[in-house]
Amino acid sequence: MFSGIIEEAAEVVALKKDQENLHITMSCSFTHELKIDQSVAHNGVCLTVVSKTDDTYTVTAIKETLERSNLGLLVPGSKVNLERSMIMNGRLDGHIVQGHVDQTATCTEVKEADGSWYFTFEYPFDKEMAKRGYMTVDKGSVTVNGVSLTVCNPTDNSFQVAIIPYTYEHTNFHQIKVGTVINLEFDIIGKYVSRMMAF
Repeated sequence: MFSGIIEEAAEVVALKKDQENLHITMSCSFTHELKIDQSVAHNGVCLTVVSKTDDTYTVTAIKETLERSNLGLLVPGSKVNLERSMIMNGRLDGHIVQGHVDQTATCTEVKEADGSWYFTFEYPFDKEMAKRGYMTVDKGSVTVNGVSLTVCNPTDNSFQVAIIPYTYEHTNFHQIKVGTVINLEFDIIGKYVSRMMAF
């Protein structure tokens, strides 16, 4: 489980295709603290550390993950938002994030607002999925590329988030522009509530 509080926007060092899998090698400041089998969220996708060196570590994304997320679009040099799993005696500064990306969305607008930024994202609307909690609500939580954010101005198939300078600079939000594909995880609490209301 994660909180959506990004530790670092780290760099992709290498990518290697292996049949339908993709091995992603990363370099980050806490590589020396990682262990094999440890879970790390990459742009919000929970992946397992499978190997490491002194300076890098490698995770593997399978076909389903690549189809459901933006990890298949990575190139060497791409910045990826990283978060290690929560420590259970720590504070939940963001919200409950599973690291299970639901789908991708596309940035349709970036608007500067006196030192902050408003990003608008659009995703395909599916009425049946919305009934099951795959939607956004005003002032609710959403995860964009692993970042815990508060929703504003939601519609059936879009929403906005406000990004402060710290988040803009310390995550890969500074690389997001119109047309950029991002990973989207809807709020797990909303999914459970929607499921219970269906009975």
